[in-house]
Amino acid sequence: MYISPSNEGFAYMGRIDFTNPDAPVLFYAGSQVRFRFYGSSFKVCVRSTIYWGELSLGIILDGKMISLQLFPENNGKSVAIMVADDLPYAIHEVIVFKKHAANQLLTFEGIDIEGELCSKPILPPLKMEVYGDSVCAGEVIEAEDFVGKSDPDSHNSRYDNVWHSFVMQTARRLNAQINNICQGGIALFDGTGYFHYPDYIGLESVYDKLCYFPEGGISMWDFSLYTPDIVIIAIGQNDKHNGKTDADDIDIYDPVYRKMWKTGYIKLVNDLNNKYNSPQFVLITTILMHDKEWDKAIDEVAYELSSEGVRAFHYVFERNGKATPGHPRISEHNEMADELTNFIKSNLL
Repeated sequence: MYISPSNEGFAYMGRIDFTNPDAPVLFYAGSQVRFRFYGSSFKVCVRSTIYWGELSLGIILDGKMISLQLFPENNGKSVAIMVADDLPYAIHEVIVFKKHAANQLLTFEGIDIEGELCSKPILPPLKMEVYGDSVCAGEVIEAEDFVGKSDPDSHNSRYDNVWHSFVMQTARRLNAQINNICQGGIALFDGTGYFHYPDYIGLESVYDKLCYFPEGGISMWDFSLYTPDIVIIAIGQNDKHNGKTDADDIDIYDPVYRKMWKTGYIKLVNDLNNKYNSPQFVLITTILMHDKEWDKAIDEVAYELSSEGVRAFHYVFERNGKATPGHPRISEHNEMADELTNFIKSNLL
């Protein structure tokens, strides 16, 4: 039995475009669809447009991870992918989620089940939102043979999986919803960082968008649709790169640039603070190696925001900026999730 995405039995999480309620579009890594069904088999119907990389679709079936390869010959086409066809005839819980960031445009087109759809899953009342880079997006996270090492050559997105990222883990441990506004290579300002070569796009042009990459058609986000209690901002890892050469030649020690960067950061937080009616902010970087002077600048940002009445905290991981030259792997994300969860429980809840 085919069931359309507009059916009331589906629960959605993330910034999703419902212009066509029978074909909602997922842009951000971690955006997801949840449902429950009583039956023995099901297919998921999607249309995936892949811009680069070897990608797959993420499924959580009764608590277990399934990755379904998305084949190039189906690029941009509607397909019904068999997920499981020999399940016990019982109630099953399913999450369909976007594993990757801007290298994919994903349209959810419903499900085909042997059985019947159950009542809509209830989403948790606590709400989180995250603005961050590739670590938050779970890039190269499954390359477990490279813990504490540089990334494997030519990984081509095959090791990406946002589900295991420390921010997604933290949300689950806190029993919270999460909008994960994260993209690999992103920095605060346009023209810096590594996202969207050669016309680099910064968080300043992403944070207020529904679709944030030109290939999908830029559109604005309606902030009234989701009001988080906790906002995490994980920026500063890619900001040393000016986007014009291969050199990392932006100097956070330079007082003129430092003031400009801090002013831009504060402007971003203040806008979100006004839109969300004073949530709590946690400002971080990660254990991926970087110059600790960026963290000192963030500490100054947190102090200035707090002095203005914004509820801003700066959290520094135990191995912040010194654990690995490559992207953190699952075990290292577990470490960060443990720390961040404990910090939030102890200081924000």
